[in-house]
Amino acid sequence: MTRRLALVSGHFPPSNLVGAQRARLWSRYLPEFGWEPVVVTGDPAEYEERPDPDLELLVAPGLRIVHAATLSTRPVRLVGDIGIRSFWGCYRALSRMARAREIDFVMVTIPSNFLAPVGRLVHLRHGLPFGIDYQDPWVNRWTGAERRFSRAWTSNRLAEILEPWSVRDAALITGMAPGYVAGMLERNPAVASKSVLAYMPMGTAPEDYALVQGLGRAPFLFDPRDGNFHMIYAGALLPAGFVVLDAFLAGLRTLRQRAPHVASRLRVHFVGTGSSPDDPQGHRVLPRAQAAGVAEMVDEHPHRIGYVDTLNHLMHSSAVLVLGSTEPHYTPSKVFQAMLSQRPVFALLHRDSTAVSMIRSAHVGEVLTLAEGDLPSPDGVATSLQAFIEHPAYDAASVDRGVFEGYSARESTRQFAEALDRACAAGPRP
Repeated sequence: MTRRLALVSGHFPPSNLVGAQRARLWSRYLPEFGWEPVVVTGDPAEYEERPDPDLELLVAPGLRIVHAATLSTRPVRLVGDIGIRSFWGCYRALSRMARAREIDFVMVTIPSNFLAPVGRLVHLRHGLPFGIDYQDPWVNRWTGAERRFSRAWTSNRLAEILEPWSVRDAALITGMAPGYVAGMLERNPAVASKSVLAYMPMGTAPEDYALVQGLGRAPFLFDPRDGNFHMIYAGALLPAGFVVLDAFLAGLRTLRQRAPHVASRLRVHFVGTGSSPDDPQGHRVLPRAQAAGVAEMVDEHPHRIGYVDTLNHLMHSSAVLVLGSTEPHYTPSKVFQAMLSQRPVFALLHRDSTAVSMIRSAHVGEVLTLAEGDLPSPDGVATSLQAFIEHPAYDAASVDRGVFEGYSARESTRQFAEALDRACAAGPRP
């Protein structure tokens, strides 16, 4: 028997934010596992970020998408977060479907964190089971949160108030990895005893790369035929990731001192690392590269480019750079893009990150591990980087494709559907 799932996501294609990908990938494969999805999301006409129309080519054909009424930021911007602006619209859309008995389960994937309470509201009003998916931890100690009434302090206080209410009575809690929900379960032990818990990564989607390859586009950030070694990092940098970035830049400086002939042809491109998704002047990497004395080796494109263009640049690069953070739970979603790019991967990751075993077991690249207070030395980074650049060949024959299947978006969706089945079998929550 096919069950019907309302999958709530603040952003969805054509949104270019990484948070839109979880719902996109799940909705593609869910019908294979007995679940018919309908996506409930904000109105793309009211997105503040630059959309990526090409992303809509990657959405499952025939998928039902409900664009909920969303408060505009024009002409007056009262609030920016899409979860707040679309909350009432999503609730009304879900209530209509619940009254018409069109859905059997409500699943909210966060961020936006402010959409999380909508699941329990529908549960209280209509009795439907609900769940919350953590793409990131909700309660965080962001930089600046110690300053009372600052933006970070206010966000943290709201999270501490809203999260316990939102997760109460949840039939299902999922996350990218156990560390993403560990703090919530410690603060709310009753949830661990009453809810089904399941963890699955974002997953790789070979279909995405097949479509991008078929477009035949040339990269615009660099010329892959100019004789240089082009390494690309695509995605945001978390606060706990800047020390990892600094360790990498220090390694570049040592590499230039030790092997100038290698360093002279290395170009490291950082994309989407700026202070704002759409600010072309919001550089955050370049000033640090200048301070480290390696600015001539680094290029930063601070604002985001489209997801399709990102994949295209990864495929045309000499290698893909992945930088993690000092937080053990952090598994960068960009790992999955890197693994399918058919380019060698160079990564600096926390030793407890699940991404370490992913890269090593698939034999797709080099991983240097770290921990808080125990970062790789400049010599260590330079030595590994020199060997990596001098022997960059991607040997398709050595790649373990079986590992890829284990980390695929389809396998992730299978695990999600299995968790949904268990949550429904457990019966209604009081």
